[in-house]
Amino acid sequence: MKVGFISLGCSKNLIDTEVTIGKFKEHRFEIVNNPQEAEIIVINTCGFIESAKEEAINTILEMAEYKKKRCKYLIVMGCLVQRYYDELVKALPEVDLFLKIEDYDKMWEKVPFWDGGKKEPCSKTEKRLQTKNNTEIDGNTKKKIRKLPMFKEQEYLQRTISTGENYAYLKIGEGCSNLCTYCAIPYIRGLFISRPMEEIIKEAENIAKQGIKELIIIAQDTTKYGVDLYGKSKLAELLKKLCKIDGIHWIRFLYSYPEGITDELIQVVKNEEKIAKYFDIPIQHISDEVLKKMNRKTTKQNIENLLSKIRKEIPNVTLRTSLIVGFPGETKEQFEELYDFVEKAKFDKLGVFEYSKEDGTPAATMPNQIHHMTKKSRFNKIMSLQQQISREKMKAKIGTKQEVLIEAKSFDRKYVIGRTKLDAPDIDGVVYIKNTDLKLNKFVNCKITDFRDYDLVGETY
Repeated sequence: MKVGFISLGCSKNLIDTEVTIGKFKEHRFEIVNNPQEAEIIVINTCGFIESAKEEAINTILEMAEYKKKRCKYLIVMGCLVQRYYDELVKALPEVDLFLKIEDYDKMWEKVPFWDGGKKEPCSKTEKRLQTKNNTEIDGNTKKKIRKLPMFKEQEYLQRTISTGENYAYLKIGEGCSNLCTYCAIPYIRGLFISRPMEEIIKEAENIAKQGIKELIIIAQDTTKYGVDLYGKSKLAELLKKLCKIDGIHWIRFLYSYPEGITDELIQVVKNEEKIAKYFDIPIQHISDEVLKKMNRKTTKQNIENLLSKIRKEIPNVTLRTSLIVGFPGETKEQFEELYDFVEKAKFDKLGVFEYSKEDGTPAATMPNQIHHMTKKSRFNKIMSLQQQISREKMKAKIGTKQEVLIEAKSFDRKYVIGRTKLDAPDIDGVVYIKNTDLKLNKFVNCKITDFRDYDLVGETY
């Protein structure tokens, strides 16, 4: 049978999709890209914030239309299913199978299409046993949060990388134990679990053998890697070992929480040539009062000290962050404090989210919820400021020489498009080079000559 996949949400979700594609291939299913050809359609959903939930529901309904034609089975998996399983089963009878994250380790028991039937969901006894294991209590909400099972080592090794030859994501942990009051991830993905280091190294070696140029290390909080397995963070050690793998040209890691960035980690980034001089540090806010309400484990002073330390040790570093505006109770003065901080800190890259009130999170029941128009206004102010900062940063790059990885051609075919080592795929800018003879998936030396908003323009030399 022919199977088509749609992956929504983050890169961590994408890896789950890639592993699932590998499992279907293992059982001799044919993978297709066109839903019109698919006899089975699998949708991996995101359920993180309201807009993601809406996108997931709309995609499910759109794909359900294909059941009137060639499609025989519609499978929905991922975060939305884990979070709203009972509601979805009732609301969407078009779906043949909803697959929870907690059932990924026995996925194939639930999708035995080769014998023509669908297996019933796991029994009440199985569910009770699953719920009993690995339970901890979130003191703020009195909810049970479990450690959910992960895919097995062999399943990661057999995943089908869908991002092409240039880069691949490498997941080093699952879930999150930080319990920020606005975030639903622990209730969806469970508490943080690290993968054993030897498994990660083996998968990275396998990726390198496929000729992939860049390795992107991901987890909800990469700085927590190893704490549960080895008693302390092992991110720095893991990065040094990954740098020894032949074939990998660039390495970057995403989402490092400020309190987990150690001097050792900074030195590894500084001294290892393969590692991008790039930190993605989601600080979310700068007001101590707001940070405390968010249950963040840091302070304004600690954040400012950290940024100064990183820039002192690595003068050419690129710093990215993400912020939340309109958190419950955020006063005008607290927002202005955040605005002033952004103006002073001058991040190279910055993303802003309007606070999203998420079911089951402590922040959802906090008083003084902010009006959506106020949130939008604060969002626009920060983004307008960051656009000015970005223009200054981009202008300063004119005349610099950069190594660029060529990834695509522009729609008008007048340019090739690439990335520098200081730009992560999908979230950062690109470089346009007016030399269409350049081959894709190759590195070139480039001199920056101009910029366009968040992108650069260059020429080879």
